[in-house]
Amino acid sequence: MEILEKNFKKILVLPGHISEADFKLAKNAAKSQKKSLSDILINQGLIKDEQLGQLIAAEKKYKFVNLRKEKIDEKVLDLIPELVARSKGVVAFARNKHNVKVGMINPEDLEIKHLIEKRLGQKIELYYITKRDLREAINKYKLSLKDEFNNFLKRLQDKTITREARDEIFIKTVDMLLAYGYHGKASDIHIEPYSKKIMIRFRIDGIMHDALKIPKELSDFIVTRIKVLSKMRTDEHRSAQDGKFRYKIEKETIDIRVSVVPVTQGENIVMRLLSAESQQINLSTLGLSDKNLNKVNQAITKPHGMILVTGPTGSGKTTTLYAAMKTLNKREVHIATIEDPVEYDIEGISQIQVNSKTNLTFAKGLRAIVRQDPDVIMVGEIRDKETAGIAVNSAMTGHLVLSTLHTNDAATTLPRLLNMEIEPFLVASTVNLVIAQRLVRKICEKCRVSYSLSDEEKKIIKNEPNIYAIVKSKGYDNLDKLRLYKGEGCKICGGTGYQERIGIFEVLEMSEDIKRLILKSASSNEIAQAARNEGMTTMFEDGIENALNGITTLHEILRVTKE
Repeated sequence: MEILEKNFKKILVLPGHISEADFKLAKNAAKSQKKSLSDILINQGLIKDEQLGQLIAAEKKYKFVNLRKEKIDEKVLDLIPELVARSKGVVAFARNKHNVKVGMINPEDLEIKHLIEKRLGQKIELYYITKRDLREAINKYKLSLKDEFNNFLKRLQDKTITREARDEIFIKTVDMLLAYGYHGKASDIHIEPYSKKIMIRFRIDGIMHDALKIPKELSDFIVTRIKVLSKMRTDEHRSAQDGKFRYKIEKETIDIRVSVVPVTQGENIVMRLLSAESQQINLSTLGLSDKNLNKVNQAITKPHGMILVTGPTGSGKTTTLYAAMKTLNKREVHIATIEDPVEYDIEGISQIQVNSKTNLTFAKGLRAIVRQDPDVIMVGEIRDKETAGIAVNSAMTGHLVLSTLHTNDAATTLPRLLNMEIEPFLVASTVNLVIAQRLVRKICEKCRVSYSLSDEEKKIIKNEPNIYAIVKSKGYDNLDKLRLYKGEGCKICGGTGYQERIGIFEVLEMSEDIKRLILKSASSNEIAQAARNEGMTTMFEDGIENALNGITTLHEILRVTKE
């Protein structure tokens, strides 16, 4: 459904959904990149896909449906063949005795409407859907992973199969794993060898899921195929290897980062899937509260100093740094990074990959970057005192430095720098902001329900004075009246009750009182108390706010912060 530029301006700029300046930049980007204006607006994080879909539908006077929130029965889906759905941009998602509900990316195509009504022998009720929704719905046509692999196995058991045909099956097996990982929104695919089998597991929303068992005798073929794609040595089986490759699926290209490590039963492979959708994230979509988002936005506009993001592996630290760089990435600003590995290639940013073979370490790369006249420097991780010292000196000499550390909370980050032999006065004068974070699973919107608290949950809240204060401030002195939320489990979320993840944060600003504590080499407990006295919200408190608002569950908050 074609939307004219003037109509986009009418539905987006005039009501104030996006600014005139952002609209002009997006329009120019669409022209230069030869992409649709709607794709650019969504990719740049200026508006969400669903919101834009609703606005376009309202402008064209069509009903709108978000298919990602609909439980589509397979029998209804199959009313329209996949080939027709894919080529004509149409999908059936519900049916009753009166009509069939059909989503179309172009409801104005009356020829397709009449064709489908003739095919179904029933009236259809038209809804506008976005291109992304269409892709999500088409994915549901796929066979199950197990069924598709069993088809491959049957072909392999044919004794007359040629070597070329056999190799082709293994190529398709790896493609199939990547496709299912992508469609299942997996962040990682694990291929784990055991004595009599190979286990395929997907990490989805931070949780591991068993996906498929493969006969052990097929292991070497699959490992070799992945090594070939990743440009690794296929004859090396005793040492760890790292590599990467790109995989194109539908209209998206995914970066795949591969790690192969020898274990007792063979070689263990982990493939990290880095899709273009992950690059579309920005600071406003991370999950930061309005108060914390304002603190971060103020900190990244300062011309010099350090912003540190801290948390364990897999807590989303790098994503936060990329979101900050995306905000800062303008033609008049030179941003340079030293990373291990480079997660995404970002146009307009000078990115350096750490390379142990050439002795290009974080410290040496950082020294080189400083001589490249950068305004902003991103260091993937401060691992040692040498890197810490160069980063601090860079922050003192007019650069804004972004980096990560492995600590449990924001307050512990400052004594950690002191332990790296950074002088207290340097820490106090260079660090602007510390962000600590974790990732929690979001409740599936389709099957979310409210419930009364259990005795155990009441006890947890009462034993945490700050949490109890938050609950009371919302008018729940009596916990019997408080209701929280959970997902019952449905087809959309695979029965887990959760879908996607969001961050919980604590953001520590460098105030004068905290500077004085650092100069006295105070403990992390003293720094944390001072920050809380000044209004800092802890990760646990931030998580509880999300639980009260129905975004996540109390058990999920406890899982990532307490257990």
